[in-house]
Amino acid sequence: MSKAMGFAKELGGEFKKDNATTLAAAQAYYYLLAIVPLLILLLSILPYLQINPDRAVEFIGTILPGEMATTFQDTIVSVVTTPSGGLLTFGILGTLWSASNALTAFINATNQAYGIEETRSFIKLKATAIGLTLGMLVAVIIALVLPIFGGTIINIIKSSLNLPEQTEIIFQVLRWVISVAVMSIVLALMYKFAPDKQFPFKEVIVGAVIATVLWQVVSFGFSIYVANFSSYSATYGSLGGLIVLMLWFFLTGLILVIGAEINAILHRRRNAKKETSSDALAQSEANQKEAKNTESSMNKY
Repeated sequence: MSKAMGFAKELGGEFKKDNATTLAAAQAYYYLLAIVPLLILLLSILPYLQINPDRAVEFIGTILPGEMATTFQDTIVSVVTTPSGGLLTFGILGTLWSASNALTAFINATNQAYGIEETRSFIKLKATAIGLTLGMLVAVIIALVLPIFGGTIINIIKSSLNLPEQTEIIFQVLRWVISVAVMSIVLALMYKFAPDKQFPFKEVIVGAVIATVLWQVVSFGFSIYVANFSSYSATYGSLGGLIVLMLWFFLTGLILVIGAEINAILHRRRNAKKETSSDALAQSEANQKEAKNTESSMNKY
């Protein structure tokens, strides 16, 4: 218990020293900026999905006031029926570039945690950020799709293969296990390649697993809080959704910083232990050498 308290105290000290909340806020800001090109990307993909225009208008009518849905009817039909390669390209490039700025902030956070100065060129840094962006997208998609749509996927498999009840329970557990495992691996790779220094995979997996579990728990808890206890929509109107999204992005950035700080603390402790062992070994060898010299001197006499 005392070791856990000591670790928590050290983590709190690193948080304060490295301005963790500022690093998380920087990530949240860039995540929010990436929303607009992401929406453009999604809208440009819709025409290739062969969506029925009447169904699209009907769906929009269920979430918007009737007059507003009628106003946007022509625009909705145009969006879902007219492919736009230019918008698709812009959406992909814009999303990658905007999201990579958030991952650049994440890279700065990991360097700050380890006390490393960034020496990579702009091109190499941006390429690393884009690679980490793709990895994070995969992690988030899997982390959200399996828990949310896992039940639907299991029902489809069950109806096709007529699975027994015991097997269904196993699948229910596996969807969460796979989600956590895949996200942990992706985050471990992010913690490995983000800093301007390479660390072994086994040294970064601890922070990745903790960050993954924290993200799942905090996201679940935050969704319950927003659904039941908060009044963002009543207080802020249409800005309520934006505020909730910004808070979730901030919590996500903060959890990523927590994982990096945990890995950095464990790395420093591991190095300190190695140095202590090396010093003890060197001292032991020196003592043995001195003892031999003393023995040789006594034998001469």
